[in-house]
Amino acid sequence: MKISEILEKFELYILSLWLLFFLIIVVTADFPVCLGGNCSFIGWKALISNNLIPLVSLSFLLLGMFYYFRFDYRISGSKKLPARIEKIEDLNYEHLTFLTTYIIPLICFNLTSARYVFALIFLLIIIGIIYVKTDKFYANPTLAVLGYRLYKVTITTRTTKKESIIVITKDRLMELDQIRMLDLDEKVCFGRKIKNDN
Repeated sequence: MKISEILEKFELYILSLWLLFFLIIVVTADFPVCLGGNCSFIGWKALISNNLIPLVSLSFLLLGMFYYFRFDYRISGSKKLPARIEKIEDLNYEHLTFLTTYIIPLICFNLTSARYVFALIFLLIIIGIIYVKTDKFYANPTLAVLGYRLYKVTITTRTTKKESIIVITKDRLMELDQIRMLDLDEKVCFGRKIKNDN
């Protein structure tokens, strides 16, 4: 596996954790609220030290946003020949599986304890390694929220016989549709439906 391919999968993994980072910010953010007349600002140092975990989560949230724009730019063009869909299977449930299996249980960690924070970081690293090694990077709930769909399709082109691949796309696909593809992996690609002008 090429280093660039591993990095692309890692970027999609960070992107898939957007919801987790957002929920961590909601659960752990500590901003003192005072409505009385004798209120004063606690100071930047105290505010930052009380909110280290939300600030780290915010950094990863922004990093994920950067990775999304890179992903969107990368898939904006394809030079491959068009392919015809011979057989199609909807895999959108994979997004929900990733969300309920990995992300939702992680938010239940007690993030006020250093031991649990370390355990969460360790688990995120292990899940990331599994995510990249098992090529499940396409099961990305963030992409689902952003309007992407997931299909397993069997395609044919002028140069290849039937080939089974996973397609990430913003289009609704059906059998006999023509698509242009951009490879993200040997068996995973981004697809764009070719619209008929007729």
